[in-house]
Amino acid sequence: MQIVGVTTQHEVYIASKVHKFRMNEMLVIEDESLYQPKGEVVETFSYNRYIPMGFDKGIADDQVLKTLEQIGYDIGADDIHLAKVRLFEEAVQPIQTGATVRHPHFNEISSLLVKTTPAEGLVLGEVKSTDFIEPTLPESLKELMHVQDHDEIRPQKGIPFIFDIRAMQQYPHIGVFGGSGSGKSFGLRVMLEEIMKLQIPSLVFDPHFEMNFASQADDLPSAKTYTDRYSVVQIGKEVGVDFSALSTRDVERLLSAAGSLTESMINVIQTVHKRKDSYQSFSDRIANLAEAIELGKQKVEAMLHDGGMTRDEINRFSTFRKLLDQYGSLPLASIKGIQWRVNRLHQAGLFQQNIRAIEQGIQAGKLVVIQGAVWLLQVFSSYVIGALYGKRRSFRDAKLQQKQGDFFPPFIVVTDEAHNFAPKGFDAPAKSVLKEIAQEGRKYGVFLIFATQRPTLLDETITAQLNSKFVFRTVRGTDIQTIKEETDLTHDEGKRLPYLRSGDVFVSSAIMGRTMAVRIRLAHSASPHALNPFDELKKMKEQDSEQVLRALDAYLPLAEMSIMNQLTNLNKEAQKNWDVAEWKQELERLSEDGLLKKQKTPFATLYTRP
Repeated sequence: MQIVGVTTQHEVYIASKVHKFRMNEMLVIEDESLYQPKGEVVETFSYNRYIPMGFDKGIADDQVLKTLEQIGYDIGADDIHLAKVRLFEEAVQPIQTGATVRHPHFNEISSLLVKTTPAEGLVLGEVKSTDFIEPTLPESLKELMHVQDHDEIRPQKGIPFIFDIRAMQQYPHIGVFGGSGSGKSFGLRVMLEEIMKLQIPSLVFDPHFEMNFASQADDLPSAKTYTDRYSVVQIGKEVGVDFSALSTRDVERLLSAAGSLTESMINVIQTVHKRKDSYQSFSDRIANLAEAIELGKQKVEAMLHDGGMTRDEINRFSTFRKLLDQYGSLPLASIKGIQWRVNRLHQAGLFQQNIRAIEQGIQAGKLVVIQGAVWLLQVFSSYVIGALYGKRRSFRDAKLQQKQGDFFPPFIVVTDEAHNFAPKGFDAPAKSVLKEIAQEGRKYGVFLIFATQRPTLLDETITAQLNSKFVFRTVRGTDIQTIKEETDLTHDEGKRLPYLRSGDVFVSSAIMGRTMAVRIRLAHSASPHALNPFDELKKMKEQDSEQVLRALDAYLPLAEMSIMNQLTNLNKEAQKNWDVAEWKQELERLSEDGLLKKQKTPFATLYTRP
């Protein structure tokens, strides 16, 4: 391999007769005067006599062509492999044409690729095109993972990509971007497995009910288990909101997530809500006030002066009169709106539990996965993140002031579909607290991992604070533009984004100091949604057919005219509720599929086992 053509301080062209260059391949230029500069392949090109095109359309120009001829290449006969290489560091002078090029030893580039040890960092994948360096790789960095490559599972060959999570104290927060099918959710799963390995407390909001780590990957040898490292809770079942602990501002935030609030509705909350209100006392007050205003003051007074009421009725109408005296000027429509929103959250189970299970999980160093519908997660996240962040801040502030405070550990907040929690251009329940963590969380040891298919829709203040970005395949032009603005991806890398394989990712991180191309490792756990829906459909059809055949076995051979006589028994044994026409249709399908044999006789149509 040799340098050819015109060189600059930033880029060179390299040619070889035998070596086919690969994207992101690392090379060392043997130029002692420049301390052997190192670079990365950013564009490749191969030429031979069977391709009817000149160099004018390739990456090389006339200067490269002349150099190749001068150093002994036969342009008309040889296969010539060319690569455009971008140097990692600017050279003080142009590199000498004709200089030889080789693959580096690990110790020559270790500072560029490995910032921490596997025991202290997140082992997320394999740096692409680094298998040439494997012979010089230390034993401590070998056999750390398996990688899926072209439908085959293979052990690690190249340099492992180990994310230095301790450096987040200086360069906080991670963004994970990628379109549908790009491997984004899979990459997030691998990241969470590594966080569990280090026992870092984390809070995961899971709108897709997929972040469960109970199932091991079937095709992965020696997969690790994480049973005691995480817990899964659902809103309304294991966790909820303690209404009595809410401030008036908290109630506003929660109810605004159930449906947008008008100024008049906000006024109702601020006027009617009392400190330490339980859900029951607040909802009863709202319901009674709505009923009292509907009746009107005159009717309430008239009923109180009517001597025919029971004691309970007297108490009820006395309550109505007090409420009218205090809040009678509030508009009925706004009160009804608040009543509807409170009832909606109550029916979703939000006020039936508290967050004690989450606090215990965080204190124990676990990954706590919170599952629920997106709108419910939006409501709950504003409360639970605010509460836990407040506990962490209180502890740190007390420590700085040399006061005694209850320890609360640092933790990570992880959200999939992050643009729903912190959208650009409009408000959301958790947006304010997430923006505060994005800007101030580093001081208190609270960090964000935001995954989204649409980075353009994510709040710009938060996007700007994501110091490490994992960019999977992205097709939409506006998202690619946003990514290019927020990372150091080059123009060429931006052009590659729509064509990345699932599981390939560009990692642009201030921690690494450069963009790296990485292949995400295989996860040790399997997603509940891993089964192909078409395979699922086929499997269910097969199970259904087996169930029907078992029910039919006792009655075969079965004549069509006999179905009516056996209908009740057949439905009972097959667990169906079919009529005669439906059974005939099913028998016809089973015969077409070869599971039954259909025979037509002069007297009847018979179905038997083949």
